Amino acid sequence: MIRLFVGLGNPGPDYEATRHNAGFWWLDAVAKALNTSLVFDKGYYGLTARTVVNGQNVWLLAPQTFMNLSGKSVAALANFFKISPQEMLVAHDELDIAPGEAKLKLGGSHAGHNGLRDIHAQLGTDQYWRLRLGVGHPGNKAEVVHWVLKKPSPDHRIAIEQTIDRALKALPQLLAGDMEQATRLIHTSKPPRPKIPRPAPPAALPPTDADPNSSVMKVATP
Repeated sequence: MIRLFVGLGNPGPDYEATRHNAGFWWLDAVAKALNTSLVFDKGYYGLTARTVVNGQNVWLLAPQTFMNLSGKSVAALANFFKISPQEMLVAHDELDIAPGEAKLKLGGSHAGHNGLRDIHAQLGTDQYWRLRLGVGHPGNKAEVVHWVLKKPSPDHRIAIEQTIDRALKALPQLLAGDMEQATRLIHTSKPPRPKIPRPAPPAALPPTDADPNSSVMKVATP
Protein backbone atom coordinates (compact mmCIF):
# COMPACT_ATOMS: atom_id res chain seq x y z
CA MET A 1 0.00 0.00 0.00
CA ILE A 2 1.00 3.63 -0.38
CA ARG A 3 1.92 4.96 3.07
CA LEU A 4 3.32 8.33 2.01
CA PHE A 5 1.71 10.69 -0.50
CA VAL A 6 3.97 13.56 -1.59
CA GLY A 7 2.97 16.59 -3.65
CA LEU A 8 5.75 18.70 -5.16
CA GLY A 9 5.76 22.47 -5.58
CA ASN A 10 7.27 25.72 -4.40
CA PRO A 11 6.08 27.45 -1.20
CA GLY A 12 4.65 30.94 -1.07
CA PRO A 13 1.87 32.92 -2.77
CA ASP A 14 4.05 33.87 -5.76
CA TYR A 15 4.15 30.22 -6.86
CA GLU A 16 0.79 28.98 -5.63
CA ALA A 17 -0.98 29.05 -9.00
CA THR A 18 1.97 28.09 -11.23
CA ARG A 19 2.25 24.87 -13.24
CA HIS A 20 5.15 23.67 -11.09
CA ASN A 21 2.74 23.45 -8.14
CA ALA A 22 0.39 20.90 -9.69
CA GLY A 23 1.64 18.35 -7.15
CA PHE A 24 0.53 20.64 -4.30
CA TRP A 25 -2.90 20.99 -5.89
CA TRP A 26 -3.27 17.21 -6.01
CA LEU A 27 -2.11 16.73 -2.42
CA ASP A 28 -4.63 19.31 -1.21
CA ALA A 29 -7.36 17.28 -2.93
CA VAL A 30 -6.12 14.08 -1.27
CA ALA A 31 -6.14 15.77 2.15
CA LYS A 32 -9.72 16.88 1.57
CA ALA A 33 -10.75 13.38 0.45
CA LEU A 34 -9.20 11.85 3.58
CA ASN A 35 -10.73 14.54 5.81
CA THR A 36 -7.40 15.74 7.17
CA SER A 37 -5.42 19.00 7.18
CA LEU A 38 -1.80 19.80 6.37
CA VAL A 39 0.22 21.63 9.04
CA PHE A 40 3.86 22.68 9.03
CA ASP A 41 6.34 20.37 10.78
CA LYS A 42 9.87 21.75 10.93
CA GLY A 43 11.27 18.27 11.60
CA TYR A 44 10.25 17.21 8.08
CA TYR A 45 10.71 20.60 6.38
CA GLY A 46 7.17 20.64 5.07
CA LEU A 47 3.42 20.59 5.53
CA THR A 48 2.34 17.20 6.83
CA ALA A 49 -0.76 15.28 7.78
CA ARG A 50 -1.26 11.84 9.27
CA THR A 51 -4.40 9.75 9.11
CA VAL A 52 -5.32 6.12 9.60
CA VAL A 53 -6.74 3.99 6.78
CA ASN A 54 -7.63 0.34 7.35
CA GLY A 55 -5.60 0.35 10.55
CA GLN A 56 -2.45 1.73 8.87
CA ASN A 57 -0.89 5.16 9.30
CA VAL A 58 -0.87 7.17 6.09
CA TRP A 59 1.21 10.31 5.69
CA LEU A 60 0.80 13.32 3.41
CA LEU A 61 3.74 15.65 2.74
CA ALA A 62 4.17 18.93 0.85
CA PRO A 63 7.88 19.88 1.06
CA GLN A 64 8.46 23.56 1.85
CA THR A 65 12.14 23.48 0.89
CA PHE A 66 11.57 24.80 -2.65
CA MET A 67 11.54 22.33 -5.49
CA ASN A 68 15.28 21.74 -5.82
CA LEU A 69 15.55 20.42 -2.24
CA SER A 70 12.37 18.32 -2.13
CA GLY A 71 14.34 15.17 -1.33
CA LYS A 72 15.54 16.62 1.96
CA SER A 73 11.93 16.74 3.18
CA VAL A 74 10.87 13.40 1.68
CA ALA A 75 13.88 11.51 3.05
CA ALA A 76 13.49 13.00 6.53
CA LEU A 77 9.93 11.71 6.92
CA ALA A 78 10.39 8.42 5.06
CA ASN A 79 13.54 7.47 6.97
CA PHE A 80 12.06 8.30 10.37
CA PHE A 81 8.92 6.22 9.83
CA LYS A 82 10.73 3.50 7.86
CA ILE A 83 8.65 3.99 4.73
CA SER A 84 10.21 2.22 1.76
CA PRO A 85 10.42 3.94 -1.65
CA GLN A 86 7.85 1.50 -3.09
CA GLU A 87 5.40 2.67 -0.40
CA MET A 88 5.49 6.30 -1.50
CA LEU A 89 3.80 8.18 -4.32
CA VAL A 90 5.13 11.52 -5.55
CA ALA A 91 2.77 13.75 -7.56
CA HIS A 92 4.42 16.30 -9.83
CA ASP A 93 3.95 18.41 -12.93
CA GLU A 94 4.88 16.66 -16.19
CA LEU A 95 5.90 18.55 -19.33
CA ASP A 96 5.61 15.57 -21.66
CA ILE A 97 1.92 14.98 -20.91
CA ALA A 98 -0.86 17.26 -22.11
CA PRO A 99 -3.12 19.08 -19.63
CA GLY A 100 -6.11 16.87 -18.94
CA GLU A 101 -4.08 13.65 -18.73
CA ALA A 102 -2.08 11.87 -16.02
CA LYS A 103 0.13 8.80 -15.85
CA LEU A 104 1.19 6.53 -12.98
CA LYS A 105 4.62 4.90 -13.08
CA LEU A 106 7.19 3.20 -10.87
CA GLY A 107 10.81 4.24 -11.22
CA GLY A 108 12.57 5.73 -14.19
CA SER A 109 14.53 8.86 -15.00
CA HIS A 110 13.84 12.22 -13.37
CA ALA A 111 13.81 13.66 -16.94
CA GLY A 112 15.29 16.93 -15.74
CA HIS A 113 12.66 17.57 -13.06
CA ASN A 114 14.64 19.10 -10.20
CA GLY A 115 12.27 17.90 -7.49
CA LEU A 116 12.56 14.30 -8.65
CA ARG A 117 16.30 14.72 -9.15
CA ASP A 118 16.78 15.59 -5.46
CA ILE A 119 14.46 12.80 -4.30
CA HIS A 120 16.52 10.36 -6.36
CA ALA A 121 19.69 11.63 -4.69
CA GLN A 122 18.34 11.63 -1.12
CA LEU A 123 16.67 8.21 -1.32
CA GLY A 124 19.48 6.64 -3.32
CA THR A 125 16.98 5.07 -5.72
CA ASP A 126 14.44 5.88 -8.39
CA GLN A 127 12.12 3.04 -7.37
CA TYR A 128 9.21 5.05 -6.01
CA TRP A 129 5.82 5.69 -7.56
CA ARG A 130 5.08 8.91 -9.42
CA LEU A 131 1.80 10.49 -10.47
CA ARG A 132 2.68 12.57 -13.51
CA LEU A 133 0.18 15.40 -13.92
CA GLY A 134 0.27 16.80 -17.44
CA VAL A 135 0.92 20.53 -17.79
CA GLY A 136 2.04 20.48 -21.43
CA HIS A 137 5.27 21.66 -23.06
CA PRO A 138 5.96 25.19 -24.37
CA GLY A 139 7.44 23.70 -27.53
CA ASN A 140 10.87 25.21 -26.94
CA LYS A 141 13.32 23.76 -24.42
CA ALA A 142 14.71 27.22 -23.66
CA GLU A 143 11.28 28.33 -22.41
CA VAL A 144 10.68 25.42 -20.00
CA VAL A 145 11.77 27.22 -16.80
CA HIS A 146 9.56 30.22 -17.56
CA TRP A 147 6.71 27.89 -18.55
CA VAL A 148 6.55 25.88 -15.31
CA LEU A 149 6.85 29.00 -13.16
CA LYS A 150 3.96 30.66 -14.95
CA LYS A 151 0.22 30.26 -14.40
CA PRO A 152 -1.52 27.97 -16.89
CA SER A 153 -4.21 29.39 -19.12
CA PRO A 154 -7.75 29.17 -17.69
CA ASP A 155 -8.56 26.26 -20.02
CA HIS A 156 -5.41 24.38 -18.99
CA ARG A 157 -6.05 25.01 -15.29
CA ILE A 158 -9.56 23.57 -15.64
CA ALA A 159 -8.16 20.54 -17.49
CA ILE A 160 -5.55 19.93 -14.76
CA GLU A 161 -8.16 20.26 -12.02
CA GLN A 162 -10.42 17.78 -13.84
CA THR A 163 -7.48 15.36 -14.09
CA ILE A 164 -6.89 15.66 -10.34
CA ASP A 165 -10.56 14.93 -9.67
CA ARG A 166 -10.49 11.84 -11.88
CA ALA A 167 -7.19 10.59 -10.42
CA LEU A 168 -8.74 10.74 -6.95
CA LYS A 169 -11.03 7.90 -8.03
CA ALA A 170 -7.97 5.64 -7.80
CA LEU A 171 -7.23 6.67 -4.20
CA PRO A 172 -8.82 3.53 -2.64
CA GLN A 173 -6.70 1.33 -4.91
CA LEU A 174 -3.53 3.29 -4.10
CA LEU A 175 -4.21 2.93 -0.39
CA ALA A 176 -4.86 -0.80 -0.81
CA GLY A 177 -1.69 -1.30 -2.85
CA ASP A 178 -3.61 -2.42 -5.94
CA MET A 179 -1.33 -0.51 -8.29
CA GLU A 180 -2.43 -2.40 -11.39
CA GLN A 181 -6.03 -1.32 -10.95
CA ALA A 182 -4.98 2.19 -9.90
CA THR A 183 -2.92 2.47 -13.08
CA ARG A 184 -5.85 1.28 -15.16
CA LEU A 185 -8.19 3.82 -13.59
CA ILE A 186 -5.77 6.73 -14.01
CA HIS A 187 -4.67 5.86 -17.52
CA THR A 188 -8.19 5.30 -18.82
CA SER A 189 -9.71 8.30 -17.12
CA LYS A 190 -9.02 10.62 -20.05
CA PRO A 191 -12.36 12.09 -21.18
CA PRO A 192 -13.40 11.11 -24.70
CA ARG A 193 -12.64 13.63 -27.40
CA PRO A 194 -15.74 15.35 -28.77
CA LYS A 195 -16.74 14.06 -32.18
CA ILE A 196 -16.30 16.58 -34.95
CA PRO A 197 -19.50 16.74 -37.01
CA ARG A 198 -19.07 15.91 -40.66
CA PRO A 199 -19.74 18.81 -43.01
CA ALA A 200 -23.00 18.62 -44.95
CA PRO A 201 -22.60 17.72 -48.64
CA PRO A 202 -22.81 20.72 -50.98
CA ALA A 203 -26.23 21.41 -52.48
CA ALA A 204 -26.70 20.30 -56.10
CA LEU A 205 -26.49 23.16 -58.61
CA PRO A 206 -29.46 23.71 -60.96
CA PRO A 207 -28.82 22.67 -64.57
CA THR A 208 -27.58 25.35 -66.98
CA ASP A 209 -28.31 25.96 -70.70
CA ALA A 210 -24.99 24.41 -71.64
CA ASP A 211 -25.23 21.37 -69.40
CA PRO A 212 -25.37 18.36 -71.75
CA ASN A 213 -26.30 16.07 -68.87
CA SER A 214 -29.41 18.04 -67.96
CA SER A 215 -32.68 16.28 -68.64
CA VAL A 216 -34.34 19.61 -69.43
CA MET A 217 -32.99 21.87 -72.14
CA LYS A 218 -34.12 25.40 -72.78
CA VAL A 219 -35.51 26.03 -76.23
CA ALA A 220 -34.92 29.36 -77.89
CA THR A 221 -38.11 31.26 -78.73
CA PRO A 222 -38.56 32.69 -82.26
